[in-house]
Amino acid sequence: MIRTEAREKAFAIIFEKSINDEPAAALIALSEECEGVKINAFATGLINGVIDNMEAIDDKISQNLKGWSVGRISKTALAILRLAVYEINFCDETPDGVVANEAVELAKKYCGDDEPGFINGILGAIIKSKS
Repeated sequence: MIRTEAREKAFAIIFEKSINDEPAAALIALSEECEGVKINAFATGLINGVIDNMEAIDDKISQNLKGWSVGRISKTALAILRLAVYEINFCDETPDGVVANEAVELAKKYCGDDEPGFINGILGAIIKSKS
């Protein structure tokens, strides 16, 4: 499983967690059973990292919203943002620009027409604030 696929699997499970408050391990096991695909260590690390740092991640997102609250963001877009913000702020393996691009590509695939630009703007602000 390449990292792009691992991020997509992680996104799906993070999204599922927002609807079904089961433990991450149970959601991972269910996903593996239903899809017949083993969730690799990279994806598992992303999932657990997002869940373990949800409050800090949501705070970072909130700080970069203009006239919005986290509660107004669609669950799909929020799952993508949480995944990307976790990777940007807590992981040093992948360049921030690559993480943002991967998030925008997920948004193009799973979100409405306006959300990829919205996600790109939020992530751009977060990346810029790191400097």
